[in-house]
Amino acid sequence: MKKPAPAAHKRPASAPNEVRIIGGQWKRTILPVPSHPGLRPTPVRVRETLFNWLGQDLQGLRCLDAFAGTGALGFEAASRGAGEVVLVEQDGALLSALSRTKTKLSADTVRVERGDGVAALRQRGGLGLDVVFLDPPFAEGQNDALVLSALAAARAAVGETGLIYLEAPRAWSPDELAQVGLQVHRKGKAGQVAFHLLRLLPAP
Repeated sequence: MKKPAPAAHKRPASAPNEVRIIGGQWKRTILPVPSHPGLRPTPVRVRETLFNWLGQDLQGLRCLDAFAGTGALGFEAASRGAGEVVLVEQDGALLSALSRTKTKLSADTVRVERGDGVAALRQRGGLGLDVVFLDPPFAEGQNDALVLSALAAARAAVGETGLIYLEAPRAWSPDELAQVGLQVHRKGKAGQVAFHLLRLLPAP
């Protein structure tokens, strides 16, 4: 009779995950991420691709991360010189973690704001932001309604040359994006994640 194989060593479920900043002044800094249901940090490979698209130097750009979660996207932008980064999050535990990270990094250009991401974007309609990050919770199904609301609000908040990053469980088609006045600038896929860099459709 065979003995059962020894159980693989597993990290305790309560142990925090980690994200690593990959470029800029805080390059290689490890940030702790609290265990939280549904929290899904943007993978390193996807962030590398995104910031290759955006450029390594974001000097002076105004950015907003509407569903900040871990803050990986917003802190990465700030590390690369963004002049203003707003991290919007409505979960209290995640908000506290974001504030601790801001303090740890002495990230003076980062503002942590409690609230709904779509509402925060609507409040900034016409402000001409440079980059908006949208990584809404996947939840059950495709959460298309939330994505559409966020895209429409982001489109109104960015300037004519502004860019919108969308991370979603599926690729969004040109026809769907055109409904909210956007088009694909770059896109990719990594595992179960589709990611898009969007820009405004030219005026008719």
